[in-house]
Amino acid sequence: MNKRILMYLVFLFSFSELAAQEKLSRFAIGFNYGFGSEFSNTDYTFTNHFYKLQLYYNLKEGKHFQYQILIQPEINFAKHQLLNFYFVKPDSPYFEEKRERYTKLKDVKEYVLNIGFLVRKPLSERCSFYILGSIGPMINDTETERMSEGFAFADVLAVGFSFKFKKMQFDIRQEVRHVSNGGLSDTNAGYNTKNIEFGISYPL
Repeated sequence: MNKRILMYLVFLFSFSELAAQEKLSRFAIGFNYGFGSEFSNTDYTFTNHFYKLQLYYNLKEGKHFQYQILIQPEINFAKHQLLNFYFVKPDSPYFEEKRERYTKLKDVKEYVLNIGFLVRKPLSERCSFYILGSIGPMINDTETERMSEGFAFADVLAVGFSFKFKKMQFDIRQEVRHVSNGGLSDTNAGYNTKNIEFGISYPL
């Protein structure tokens, strides 16, 4: 009787360990670095580079596609300058002082927490292609002619390619990013940039 109980406990423990491993295998953690600049225009310049933590959760794996949720804490370092001072209209209070202030080169920091949804198409056992859309709140630390200081949102649409080597996964993705405050303040033109990211991740 004791042997049966012992065997049952060993089986139960082994099954629990396998279940836990299966559950943990749904997660991966990674790190990305990226950089970019504004789309060509005559109004302003905006160049940036950024660092992201990446937390992946495998939501579902089908026959042809994989679906993942992605959480991305990010810090973004940017440089911005107004080129077209006529962007600040004469009917704006203190417009001359604003034109002088806004046309100076500025350092901008953004603290972001994006949540994304990723659809991945495996091309082979090691390679895959994916599309990613994400949105999230952010804090902008510098007022400019295009956006107020404080709370805003960052929206990203990206396409990427992944390659697995042993347990590591390497990523490269091209993206379009829009930043604005969603109309929470009068200054809400925002920034539009094209970025490229490089990353590495590891399953938990």
